[in-house]
Amino acid sequence: MRYSFPFADLALARRIERAEGHANAAFVQSRAAIDPASGATFLDVGGTYALFDGGGSPLTQTFGLGVSETPSAPLLDTIEAFFRERGAAVMHEVSPVVDLSVLALLSSRGYHPIELTSVLYQPIEAASVSVSAEVSVRLTSEGEADHWASVAASGWGESPEIVAFVRAMGEVSARATDTYAFFAESHGEPIATGSMHIHDGVAVLAGASTVPTARRRGAQNALLSARLAFARERGCDLAVMGALPGSASQRNAERNGFCLAYTRIKWALDATR
Repeated sequence: MRYSFPFADLALARRIERAEGHANAAFVQSRAAIDPASGATFLDVGGTYALFDGGGSPLTQTFGLGVSETPSAPLLDTIEAFFRERGAAVMHEVSPVVDLSVLALLSSRGYHPIELTSVLYQPIEAASVSVSAEVSVRLTSEGEADHWASVAASGWGESPEIVAFVRAMGEVSARATDTYAFFAESHGEPIATGSMHIHDGVAVLAGASTVPTARRRGAQNALLSARLAFARERGCDLAVMGALPGSASQRNAERNGFCLAYTRIKWALDATR
């Protein structure tokens, strides 16, 4: 059976960017609950989520700029003030399907592009993933957030400089509202992790990590299949994920039926402006 992918237009971008913004806002709320002294907070203005998760966090930026409404100079003034009041750099993730005037406005205010992200999507009804009989998947139980974060961090053991960072992020993410954390297990032992945030019929997939000794055993395929089934049961019709352009993550996503919606650009404001 052939399934029709939604056209990658502004309407699709609006759903994707709003869902991802909502996911990251839930993360920020989780951070604020765990660590009130962090000052973590967010602003939802003009259809744009402005998120503050600390000065060095990759979540301290905006999502959705220009997809709900074309931003004006006063709107950017408000967003920029939000970050400056907290001593944070000003950065925006922007879909290329927004009106071209958004790019002109950012350029005129001293922004420059610094990063690209492939945004991939798939209708959930079209999903079909092969699963290994050696791997089972389960949703984490109450009280397992820190354990999930530890397993996720262990998947980065070959990059010890970021293990602590991944664990700390995972401890927050696994506790976020509308976010579901999963284990893949072999013989009762967790060997991989994956997570998913659900908002307005969109399942945002993240948190993929496999311990080095358990790679190439089908753990991530099992996690993908289980998450898509979980999302389908909860009324979702669309799954999305992000990856570095040209990366193994993007290649694996495409092998499992995802298609490129667009390549998002991160813009940073010149600190001297």
